[in-house]
Amino acid sequence: MGQELILKMEKISKAFPGVQALSKVDLEVYKGEILALVGENGAGKSTLMKILTGVYTKDEGKIIFKGKEIEPKNPHHAQQLGISMIYQEFNLVPNLDIATNIFLGNEPKRGKFLKVFDIKKAFKESEKLLEMIGLNISPDILIKDLTIAQQQMVEIAKALALKSELIIMDEPTSALAGKEVAKLFEIMKRLKNEGISIIFITHRLEEVFQIADRIVVLRDGQRVGELTCEENKIDEVIKLMVGRDVRVSPRIESKVDNVILEVKNLSSHAIKNINFSLRKGEVLGIAGLVGSGRTEIVRALFGADPKISGEIYIDGQKVEIKSPKDAVQLGIGLVPEDRKLQGLILSMALHENLSLPSLPSMFSNGIINFKREYKLVEDFVNRLRIRTPHIFQVVNNLSGGNQQKVVVAKWLALKPKVLILDEPTRGIDVGAKAEIHNLISELAKEGIGIILISSELPEILALSDRIIIISKGKITGELRREEANQEKIMQYAII
Repeated sequence: MGQELILKMEKISKAFPGVQALSKVDLEVYKGEILALVGENGAGKSTLMKILTGVYTKDEGKIIFKGKEIEPKNPHHAQQLGISMIYQEFNLVPNLDIATNIFLGNEPKRGKFLKVFDIKKAFKESEKLLEMIGLNISPDILIKDLTIAQQQMVEIAKALALKSELIIMDEPTSALAGKEVAKLFEIMKRLKNEGISIIFITHRLEEVFQIADRIVVLRDGQRVGELTCEENKIDEVIKLMVGRDVRVSPRIESKVDNVILEVKNLSSHAIKNINFSLRKGEVLGIAGLVGSGRTEIVRALFGADPKISGEIYIDGQKVEIKSPKDAVQLGIGLVPEDRKLQGLILSMALHENLSLPSLPSMFSNGIINFKREYKLVEDFVNRLRIRTPHIFQVVNNLSGGNQQKVVVAKWLALKPKVLILDEPTRGIDVGAKAEIHNLISELAKEGIGIILISSELPEILALSDRIIIISKGKITGELRREEANQEKIMQYAII
């Protein structure tokens, strides 16, 4: 890392109604540096980056980029200045090919008078960019036919096509598995060696020490610390982030033998002949690479995807699950992989989201008994320690960890026998993650059978009583808690 300063943000402040999001925050980034920006949800990371990319206007402070003071008006203006951001939710058009996506809004043109999209040039330049980042596929493939990891690479190619000198990566590894993360880190190092600077935002602190040069920590809208990555000081970073020690209660293995769920030869468009059982009070982990079929298993079980064949038994009785409504009535809840798209109605209030599945039991004489509804909601807000000013807060205004707790709470309100958790800690901070882990252990103690899907192998290993491993839509292995480790899981995952 050189010492040439490419970005300096000085005394940046930003307030929203009732909230001081940032208070006199400083941030420096050097040329060819990977800077990790960490903090709990709500710490101010996203607000600071949105100011840098022109989404928000700062209340005070100044931004100096490449020695000149700038005022980004919008993301397109920031891109013209040489600053690009790759968001956690990709900004790609599924039904267009890679080349068109890379140059969307930045199209090479041909023609003297009537300027038209030069598709040949776009494809030629796309091939160079894809080769540069090590993605050896044709630019004419549609985005919808790519894996999540490949889509991530296309987003990086887009930033490079804009000749960006500073790239902000927001949770780039959240949907990636081990080998895919390693590939991304290779690309980040290559970009660094070419003098491109990267701001790396992540909640996976172990990755920070693998790839970053420096760490800047935000808490409650203020910069509270800076560390180098020469020493692995995860505990110190966590303490700076949350202002307290974070402890996860040790998981005690379930000793209950009652089988509450049994799946026999379940097949759908993406999975084949899946067989497993789940005991009362057991945490069953499902591991595998991204795209292996983990989510497709629980979607077929929940009735969200049609099954081609197979049988499902609950408490020894064969049941038919043709829709999520059937699953809910049989005592199965699903916390989906994408809480914003599939788990919440973002424009509605916390109380409306939490009570939604329970509404049939809230009616009295044909109208909703609001007193009963509010009592239910407040009980779960207290039980799950959901941080909110009040239960009428719009759920989109909550932090990611608290949004996740609302999704969990709405299913717990139905007193499920089986709770499916698909990537329950994706995109949430270390403090909220510890709370979710403790909650999983508590629910298992209460006798709820839990199916846990996670791309984070340490999470699977820490919480699961048993682990089944999926590859190419099939179960390729099963491990008991005491015999499982990351190496064994990966051996089964790549079969």
